[in-house]
Amino acid sequence: MMTDQHLPLLEATPMLAEVPFLPHMLSGDCMQQMIFVQVNPGETFTIRTEDGHFQCITGPAQVPMVSPNGTMPPIFVPPGYISQVVEENGMRKVLILPHSMEFHPSLSPFPQYAPLYSPPHPSVLHHPHIYPAELSPRYIHQLPAVPIYTDQDVMCHNMSVPVCEDHLVKVQEEMQQMLKGGHGSGARAAPLIHSGPGPFSKGGQVAINNGLGKSHAGSAPSPTPPQHSGRTRATPPTDCNIKDPEEEMRRVQELLSTVCKPAVSEVTSHSVVLSWCSPLTKETEEDAGSSTCAHTGLLLSYELALSQSGTEGDFTLVYQGKDTTYTVEDLRSDTTYYASLVKGVSSETVTFTTLYGVPDIPATPRLIHRTKSSISLQWRSPNDNGSKVTGFCLEYHEGEQRAFKEVYSGLAKQYKVMRLMPSTKYAFRLAAKNNVGMSAFSAVLNCCTASCTASPPAPPSAARLKEAGAMWLSLEWSAPCGPASQDTLSYIVEMEEIGSSCGFQLKHRGEELSCTVRELRRFTAYRFRVVAANSEGHSQPSVAVEYRTQAEKPGRPDPPVLHVPAEPHRLHTVWEAPEDDGGSPVTTYVLELSHSGDKWDIVYRGPLRQYVCEGLQEGTWYRLRVYCQSQGGKSQVSESLSVMTAPLPPGPCQALHTTGRATSSEIPLSWDPPVWDGGAAVSQYCVEIAHSAEGSQEQVFQGTDAHCTVGQLLPGRTYLFWVKASNSAGWGPASEMCQACTTPGVPEQCNAPQLVLTTSTSVLATWETPVCNGAEVCMFRMAWGVEESALELLYSGPFSQHEVRDLQPATYYYCKVQAVNVIGAGLFSRVAIVTTPASVPAAVEHIEEVEEEPLGGVMAATSLALQWKEPQCHGADITGYNIDIGEELPLCVGRTNYHILENLQPDTTYRIRVQAVNDVGAGPFSSTLRLQTAPAPPEPPLLECVVAGPQSLKLKWGESPGGSQSSRSTHYCLQVQAASDRPVCIYSGPCRTFKVQRLCEATAYCFSIQAHSESGPGPLSPPYTFSTTRSPPLQLRAPKLESVEGNKHMVTWEALQPMRGDPIVYALQLLRGREMEQLYKGPATSYAWVGQAGGGACHLRVCAIRQAQDGTELWGPWSLVVPVPITEVPNEAPPPGGCPRPHTERGWPLADESFATALLLCFVVLAVFFAVLLQYLVIERQ
Repeated sequence: MMTDQHLPLLEATPMLAEVPFLPHMLSGDCMQQMIFVQVNPGETFTIRTEDGHFQCITGPAQVPMVSPNGTMPPIFVPPGYISQVVEENGMRKVLILPHSMEFHPSLSPFPQYAPLYSPPHPSVLHHPHIYPAELSPRYIHQLPAVPIYTDQDVMCHNMSVPVCEDHLVKVQEEMQQMLKGGHGSGARAAPLIHSGPGPFSKGGQVAINNGLGKSHAGSAPSPTPPQHSGRTRATPPTDCNIKDPEEEMRRVQELLSTVCKPAVSEVTSHSVVLSWCSPLTKETEEDAGSSTCAHTGLLLSYELALSQSGTEGDFTLVYQGKDTTYTVEDLRSDTTYYASLVKGVSSETVTFTTLYGVPDIPATPRLIHRTKSSISLQWRSPNDNGSKVTGFCLEYHEGEQRAFKEVYSGLAKQYKVMRLMPSTKYAFRLAAKNNVGMSAFSAVLNCCTASCTASPPAPPSAARLKEAGAMWLSLEWSAPCGPASQDTLSYIVEMEEIGSSCGFQLKHRGEELSCTVRELRRFTAYRFRVVAANSEGHSQPSVAVEYRTQAEKPGRPDPPVLHVPAEPHRLHTVWEAPEDDGGSPVTTYVLELSHSGDKWDIVYRGPLRQYVCEGLQEGTWYRLRVYCQSQGGKSQVSESLSVMTAPLPPGPCQALHTTGRATSSEIPLSWDPPVWDGGAAVSQYCVEIAHSAEGSQEQVFQGTDAHCTVGQLLPGRTYLFWVKASNSAGWGPASEMCQACTTPGVPEQCNAPQLVLTTSTSVLATWETPVCNGAEVCMFRMAWGVEESALELLYSGPFSQHEVRDLQPATYYYCKVQAVNVIGAGLFSRVAIVTTPASVPAAVEHIEEVEEEPLGGVMAATSLALQWKEPQCHGADITGYNIDIGEELPLCVGRTNYHILENLQPDTTYRIRVQAVNDVGAGPFSSTLRLQTAPAPPEPPLLECVVAGPQSLKLKWGESPGGSQSSRSTHYCLQVQAASDRPVCIYSGPCRTFKVQRLCEATAYCFSIQAHSESGPGPLSPPYTFSTTRSPPLQLRAPKLESVEGNKHMVTWEALQPMRGDPIVYALQLLRGREMEQLYKGPATSYAWVGQAGGGACHLRVCAIRQAQDGTELWGPWSLVVPVPITEVPNEAPPPGGCPRPHTERGWPLADESFATALLLCFVVLAVFFAVLLQYLVIERQ
């Protein structure tokens, strides 16, 4: 944290060299002359070497200082601090502490939040140190904590910039902030300024134990030092001119900002060379001709970071040092990397990609099968390093041969080597190839082919215990006896835990003659056996031997606790066994007791976990602790239990008497504390009262004060008092009795008055005269009202009764009385309650007509709906209502405020009154309400069918019979029902005709009609049944005429399907002018016709005929005509199928044009007629 304030000059402060030392420290033995300076958490200790360089050490830390010449190094104590010399374990320590800081004999261990890579030992500074007086404590507290680094990194924190004294602190603070900001991002950090090796530092590096902690806010501020014109003894000589610290800081920042990105060279598949330029080179050139002090004395430390993604926070620190060139190794092939030099803010990043490489070394091939003449091997493909593996090379050699021969080359990952010798040892190795080249060969696999006469090896010797631990056992054994075998023997160590049912389990396999079995239980017995194995099989297991692991020290037991509450002279303590017994049972517990200080006495030693300490003093604090012992040793001492023995109750209080003047309701008392407090301070007092010596005592006061005022007493009474004291042990005995009296007072509270009903509207109140308390009652006051919280004064006088009149029926009234004497008015009595008797209900109000039913329906013409507000019941619940509509007897209804009057005359006016009824009787009638019923709904009209078609029915209906309402306000609802379907409304409106379409032919439909008016819907008419007609056949296309020979022609036409089961026949006609001749009628669709002789044009036409099941025929429309050429009429042969001879039909002898004109005139007349008729109907409806 930078500051613009000018630092004070140095002042004379005491030196640590003036502190007396032990004789053996001044004997000249340099190895024993060591001074420890304790740096507290949150404080910064600044030292300066002889060359003027400064170094900051952040607490908590102990800085040992050794002088090479055997003299005390000069150290200045800053203002606001004091020095203390402490001798500990034969070594003297000098501690520099603030005035308000509490001294601790030894430095506490590092806090849990300290970094894990902090140096294990404090550095030993082999040169004199000076604590600068320029740094006052308020500036020391503001220095940021320096991060913790290893011994190789601490050199980066030793700033060696030779600066001037007056600006030392400001530059130092800014540099500390810069260092903190540069190391605040994990693996990234900035180039750090450090000094070269000092004249006395070992190896040019200093290891510092740094720590983190809170600053002590209680440090005393340093007074303002006096101004000095010259340089003090703490000011090192310097040749540089005084410069502005801001300018110095700016130059350092500009220096650090000139670091450029690294250059990439010599890229291989697994390494790269990165280099960069030092910013001091350019800075030195620019300042070569300047007279100012340059940074040529600075040495920079660089930090290089790599990343595979290039994202912020993914960089890893790979190098930290002073060199400007670094070779990064162990990189992955064909991988892109991002490199950057970090200086607080990330520098420019350079990107490079490693080259392809040969595959990695494959794993050793695995033996999967062997015979007398073959060995089958299998392997896995290694990492290809960017280029796909193109093959594998398998080599072998036999016996003691050293030259390997290639036996297989290809892409397969399994191979069977054939034609081998039995009982022969072979060695195999494997290499992988890709487009870059071939990898190195794998480790050699030694294996033998099967033998014909070989046998398994003999069992080895029994395992011997080499060394034992708490959770491990080290074993060794001897090779089996007998002739040596060509195969390598491997050994299998099996273990069984005694007492378990798992049996022997494999714990080790190898060729060594020893092993260490780990992860065992403490102080547990195990059995071991060894089995030898070679290519021919396994030997018999060796003799099983039993060994036991060692036990550890038991864990620290929990502190003892009280089994029962503490007693005055004894403590019954119990404790629990430690959670960890070290593997062996605890045999002894030792209980220690301390009364004062650090002296502990053993009060119990034995196997039990409880003990009663007797002969103790009451009300005294004791401390107890316990530790245990087992075969593993002695445990640590538990935390101490602080407990106080129970005190005894105190003695009786002294001199209980009255103080001050008593009143009619209060008596002041005071007393002296007891002479003996029973071993505990008196905590409170209790005052008891009684009306007589034989009466029961009641507590009236309890508190810590030695005086009280007893209140709520009766005037003119005599009372007896006692007092007793209490402490933590309980209440002591009561004191001697004290007698006191109260003065006269107001009358006592009256009893509740008695209220008696004299009539239904009057009440007589009577009461008794209360105790006067020494003054005669002269007056009574009576309060009366309908609300208990708002009673008003109704009577005041000497009599003990009063009558109240003109009361409301069925109403609660409240009453209380008060007595008055010359002293004053007493308390009001308890409230008495009286209720006046009930009466008939009040008159019904707010009668009105309800237009609709509660369920949303419309009221009928013969009913009226009434609604009214329930009146006051006057003390008796309303049981019903009487409704008078002008008839002889009123209508009685239940307790409801809604009723529907039914069976009334339509369009009639009624006078209605309502009367409420309760158990007392009927109340008065309400005011008269005149209501009129609605007209009756219309009757259904007569429904008839005027036009029936095959797919439609035209219905017509007239006005409702006896309807008196306007036809315009009447609507009709026409419903239809087909077969078993439900009725459906197909029309609703004021019209009297409706055409029903989209019907089925020859089908009966049921219709009903209903009339609606303002009075509501009328009744539904009885059902009417109407049926649709049958549909005629469709019009056929014009027949086709084909000439066969001569005057013979073949007439054909299209065929139709049967309609709803009715067959279809066809009729063929010949038209000559106005004459028509039927040539054919039958089901066939062709006819052979011979042309007739004679003049005139002839035409042919055909139509379809539907023959119903009842024998009727429906003729369809005729088709278009087809002209027939005029020929001689030959003798006709009968038609095929035995059809009768066609006959000639004579028609109206008119020409075609005349017939068409007449037909057109008829159509025009009919159209005009229908138009006039429709217009008349519309005008009549309106």
